[in-house]
Amino acid sequence: MPRASRKHRLSASDQLHQLLGEPWPFPGRPPKHDLATWTVTDDWPERVPVTDAEVDVFEAWFGDLFDELFGPCR
Repeated sequence: MPRASRKHRLSASDQLHQLLGEPWPFPGRPPKHDLATWTVTDDWPERVPVTDAEVDVFEAWFGDLFDELFGPCR
């Protein structure tokens, strides 16, 4: 019984090129991780109010990590 030949599968970029008629990434699109174009803005207030319930959630999920970084509670 003859084997069915395997077709070469196109990469996602090649499939987009076939579908859209343009290469990927599109011309003029900046690189996704070009940090030179990022702007960081800190407009948070000096003190951010946090409820006891929010603290409890963070301690439940990240308590082990906090203990490792900052030491156990005294």
